[in-house]
Amino acid sequence: MTATTTSAVTVPARGVKAFPLAAGQHLRITDQEGGQVGDLFVYRTDDPGEYLSASHTRAATSRLFPAVGQQFVTNLRRPVLTLAEDTSPGRHDMLIAACDAERYRALGVPRHASCAQNLVDALAAHGIHTDSIPQPVNVFMDVRVDADQLVRRPASTRPGDSITFTAVVDCLAVLSACPQDLAPVVNDGDPTPLSVTVFSDGPAGA
Repeated sequence: MTATTTSAVTVPARGVKAFPLAAGQHLRITDQEGGQVGDLFVYRTDDPGEYLSASHTRAATSRLFPAVGQQFVTNLRRPVLTLAEDTSPGRHDMLIAACDAERYRALGVPRHASCAQNLVDALAAHGIHTDSIPQPVNVFMDVRVDADQLVRRPASTRPGDSITFTAVVDCLAVLSACPQDLAPVVNDGDPTPLSVTVFSDGPAGA
C-alpha cells in the first residue's frame, strides 16, 4: 500500500486552517521547527453539534491522552478519530483550555490573537457559527500532573516530529498554531508554523 496525498498545507505561526476529512483519511501534523503547540478541534460533518470531547475521551480510554491505536470520542461518546502514529516524544495535553481573549486581557494584551478566536473564524468560513469553545487536543503541549498541581513544561518536539490521526467518520478538523508568546513555557515564547498533510491509503502505484 502507498499513501496518496490530497493536501499539504502550512499553518502559519499564530494562524489557523480547517481540513475536511473523509472517513479513513489521515491527518498528519508536523512541528516544523520544534517546540510549537497546536490546538486541534474536530466536528462531525453531518452534525457540527457533535465534536471531539477531551473529557469523554479521557473517560473512554482511562488515560490523560490516548495511546496509539486508541480512539478519540465525541460529546455523544462516538469515535471520531484514531491515534494512528506518533513520532514525537509523545507528550500531548487534553487538560488545558484554548487561549482566548479573556486570557490575553488578563495578561494586558486585549487584542492578542487566540486559539479560541482562530477556531471561531475557521468555522465561520465553513458556515458554522458557535459561541462555545470545546477543550482542544493540545498536540505537542507538555502538561504533567504532580499531585494536585498541573505543571507546564516546554514542548519537547524536535523539528520534523509529527502526530497522525485517522478519521473514523467524515469530519472537519481545525488546527490553530497556538499564538501564545507571553508565557515563555508555551512555544518557547516564539510561535512557529505547523505543517499538515491530509492523505489516504491507496493501491501501489497510485
